[in-house]
Amino acid sequence: MIANRAVANVMPAANFRFYAELNDFLPPERRFTEFTYGFLDVATVKDRIQSFGVPHTEVDFILVNGNPVDFAYRVQDGDRISVYPVFEAFDISGLTRLRPEPLRDPRFVLDVHLGRLAAYLRMLGFDALYQNCCTDERLAEVSRGEHRILLTRDVGLLKRGAVTHGYYLRADKPRWQVVEVVVQFDLARLAKPFSRCLRCNTLLVQAGKDQVRHQLPAQVALLHDEFLRCPDCSRVYWKGGHFRRMRQWIDSSIQAPVVARER
Repeated sequence: MIANRAVANVMPAANFRFYAELNDFLPPERRFTEFTYGFLDVATVKDRIQSFGVPHTEVDFILVNGNPVDFAYRVQDGDRISVYPVFEAFDISGLTRLRPEPLRDPRFVLDVHLGRLAAYLRMLGFDALYQNCCTDERLAEVSRGEHRILLTRDVGLLKRGAVTHGYYLRADKPRWQVVEVVVQFDLARLAKPFSRCLRCNTLLVQAGKDQVRHQLPAQVALLHDEFLRCPDCSRVYWKGGHFRRMRQWIDSSIQAPVVARER
């Protein structure tokens, strides 16, 4: 027992503190407080962070003993490490970020369980790639290769090394998820409702009535003169009753984050 205590006393250790929403991934006793972590092996700060359950894609800024470091930094005995979340909504260009630049023209790829959220994001005009039969490996490849933010509720998926931009959704209901995404990435001012096809994610183009008449119900052709069409799947859109209902929902989805920020 005495020998064991002696080993414990000389074991290297570092102090960690996680900020803001990163605490969602920690057990209650480690949230919003500094805690000490003892270790025997030398590892990168990225590996240490992920060992606590925090995906590296959620982290954007790390201070070690008051100095910014990247993921490759190897944790040393006595280090005091502060870990901060992604600052997509704020300008921290003067600091050392862990990726070259934030995604100011955000594009998304969503995992197979988020089809409804993909439709909502497209409704708001955001590029949201989604397939209901995509493997985790493929999602990671698309996220990295096309510089898309990977949205998921699978923490393990965000820990894949190929993923550089990703976000773990806290909400489990699609209508709350879209509000969460709008808040997290400060999207309210970037929304362009009804500019993208809900079916295939392609930007819509103006179409004359004569061009789409053969696709329209007779009543629609009589009542409407303005149409949008998807150049890929040829789906046609017009401002019917569904448009007004969707418009109300979109307005509430965009306004909710504004209210949340003011509070």
